[in-house]
This record gives sequence, C-alpha cells and structure tokens, in this order.
Amino acid sequence: MTESNAPEATERVLSTMNRDGSRRWLRPKLFVGSFYRRRVVLAWILIGLFTAIPYMRFRGKPLILLDIPAREFTLFGTTFLPTDSLLLMLLLLGLAVGIFLLTALFGRVWCGWACPQMVYLEFLYRPVERLTGGRSKWSKRLGMNRIGDGGRKTIRFVLYILFSFYLAHTFLAYFVGVEELSRWVRQSPFQHPMAFLVMVSTALLMLADFGYFREQVCIVACPYGRFQSVLLDRRSTIVGYDFNRGENRTSPKKLKTMAPDQAEKAGDCIDCAACVITCPTGIDIRDGLQMECIGCTQCIDACDSIMDRVGKPRGLIRYTSQDELDNADKKILRPRIIIYPAIMLLVFGLLIGALLGKDAADVTILRGIGAPFAQLPDGRISNQIRVKIVNRTDGDREYRIAVAGGDGLELVAPQNPLPVPAGTTRDTTMFVMCDPGVFDDGSLDVVVHLDDGADFSHDHPYRLLGPIGNGGGR
Repeated sequence: MTESNAPEATERVLSTMNRDGSRRWLRPKLFVGSFYRRRVVLAWILIGLFTAIPYMRFRGKPLILLDIPAREFTLFGTTFLPTDSLLLMLLLLGLAVGIFLLTALFGRVWCGWACPQMVYLEFLYRPVERLTGGRSKWSKRLGMNRIGDGGRKTIRFVLYILFSFYLAHTFLAYFVGVEELSRWVRQSPFQHPMAFLVMVSTALLMLADFGYFREQVCIVACPYGRFQSVLLDRRSTIVGYDFNRGENRTSPKKLKTMAPDQAEKAGDCIDCAACVITCPTGIDIRDGLQMECIGCTQCIDACDSIMDRVGKPRGLIRYTSQDELDNADKKILRPRIIIYPAIMLLVFGLLIGALLGKDAADVTILRGIGAPFAQLPDGRISNQIRVKIVNRTDGDREYRIAVAGGDGLELVAPQNPLPVPAGTTRDTTMFVMCDPGVFDDGSLDVVVHLDDGADFSHDHPYRLLGPIGNGGGR
C-alpha cells in the first residue's frame, strides 16, 4: 500500500472546520456589553417587524407579497407583473447599489445587526440553548440544572420546533399572503395536503438551519462575505483589532515575572482569547480582516470587559478602518461614496419615471390561431383577434372595445365591455367582419380602440387580412 502524497493542512481552512475536515462546533460564550444591549433592542424590533410586514397594507395591497405561482411581486403597494421585468430589474439594481453603499460606509453592519439569519439565531435559538444548558445564571434560576441532560435536550428540541413553525408561517406569509395562510391554518391538513406539506417542509428546513447548519450559512452558503473584497476599501468601517496597541501579547501572570524594560514593551492584549470564544463564527479577530467576520461586535464587548478588569482603556478591539489602524490619514469622502449615491439616484429616478408613466392597463392584441381570415356564407371576410387586458388599477374596470378605420366594419365579441377585476388579467377572442371590397392588396389597416370610461384610453394599430383584389375570393 503506497503512502498518500496529498499535503496535510497545517491549520484550519475555515473557522468552522477542523484540520481533518470535520465540523468544528461553536458554542460562543456570551459577554453582555453596550453593543450587545443595543443589538438585543434592535433584534426584537426587527423580529416584530419581520412578523408584521405580511399583515401591513399600503394603497389597499400587501406591503410585500412575492406571489410566485401568479408571477406577481407586490412591493410597497406597487404590483410588478411578468411584463414589468425592466422595472423589477431597476428596483433590484437600486437595492443592490444601496447595499454596496451601506457596506462601503459601515462595513458588514447588515450581517452583524439586521440579517434575519443572525437575528433569529443569536436572539432566539442561542438563548434557548443557553437557558436549557444548565450552566448559565438564568438557566440555574429556571432550575434547568436540576433536570437531567435528556430532559433539557427534550425541552430545547420542543422549543426549537415551535420556533421553526413560527418562522415557517412568517416566511410563507411573504409568498402566499396572510389570507391564504390563515385559511391553511384553519382548515384540516387533509383539505390541502400539498399546502400542509409545504408548511411542514419549510419548518423542517428552518429547524435544520437554526438547529444544525447555523453559522455555516454565513461562512459557506451566503455569497455576501465573499463580496467584501469588492465592496470594502481600506477606509470602510470594520470591527478591527489595534495591533499597534495590543502587541506584544502578554498574560498578567507572565508580566509579573518580566524585567521592567521588557514589561514596558508588552502590549495591552493579555492573550485571554475572550474575543475568540465569544465569536459566533469562530474567528480570531486579532488575525486581521477576515471573510468570516460579520461585524457583530461580540468581540468588542468581550475585550472591553477584560480591559475593565485589568485596568486598561477600552477600544483595543473597536469600530475602525484598515487605514486608521495603519495610522493613515482619515478621509471621509472617497470615489465610491460619491459614485454609489449617484448610481442610486439615476436608477431610482428611472424607476420612478417609468412607474409614473405606466398606463392603467396593459393591452396585448394578437392574431387568431389558424387561418388568417375566413369568408362567411354572406360573402363578408372575418378576422379573428385575441385581446389580452391587464388591469393594473386597484378597482374593477370594464373595457369597451371598438374598431375603426374602414367602411362597414362590424365587431362581434362574447362580452363587450369586458369586465376585468382589479389587479387581474383577462383575455377574449373577437371577430372583425367587413366587406371584401375594402381590402387593398389583401390588407386593411385599422385601429382597435379600448377605454374604461374613466382614465384609460388606448388605440392599437392592427392590420386585417383579406383576399387580394376587390371582391376576390380565397
């Protein structure tokens, strides 16, 4: 048996992976400081907001509804239809540039303070884990230390399942609407087995995410961390370690045995590793800017608490920038801080202009399927036309359809006017009949007129087909 020539890893490739490739499980120790208290307040505001948004309405429509089966996205009272791909692209582009600007100014503040993955994991699931662990102060007050390990795990698992179903309902409300979701909840699962399966599957995915995969989402699955090299520059705000002040690291015990001249060279960092054991992604912030750092400030609170104990000033780990750590000149204005807002103004200006110029209805007129025209027993020529109307307004409308442009034109339709409920699409087939003598070289240009009797009027040019030559047959 030959020996493998594959190189062995000398250090961890990822902060959540051991050198042998196995999962490195993280159980970060909590240090309650000023930043953590602010994050708790913000997190619970966001949890309430994430839950309430599907119930909010603006201009009679849901604030946010991503109706994938119907291919309709409703955002802030505006419904984007499949024909609005350009508008949706402008909206997403504007939001993306907004994230770029936010990152350039404040670093990964979204990841560390507002991302739903972080909010629910750190302020819903991890507190349950600590409360049912039997070691924390609150866990002991609840008497968890008097319950066996199996009992604590059972309580934790039950709470995880309840939270996962709550998150599944909240998540699905963004895609099916609260009315449809309420109907699912009130009815028996046997009345809507597919919907029940979707609900259970979503809850299980939430349980797998927050109960097992956890920080791996940030490190492995989410691409945002990998964008840092593009989105950040050396003047962007980051959570950083002041190596000029912290090095050389010396523990208090070792400091007592050092000579005075050597003790003067010791840095403020006492190498206690508090910043490491509290990090939710398992990194050592003292190694510099890293992709895994989500800017959650847990290491700041941990380090500040240690500095208070040893009588040294706070701020060894703080909000800073790479240039500031290198003692470079501090510059607020830089190219991307000017370019990003300019792009946002341009994109959102185009979006607002396009929305303001959008008609109250979208009309599509197509030629009928089959023969281009037919000759009726009475000698007249019949053209089949398909009309599709999208009512973009918030009220039900009736659209009258007429044809003009030639003598003796007759329009026959199953319904005219055609009723179209608010925010829906209807199509109909109609026939335009005329004398064969009106055609010039087999065609006749006409205008199909539509109006709703209110604020919408539309003229659509259309070409009728017929026999070549006056009175000629097919």
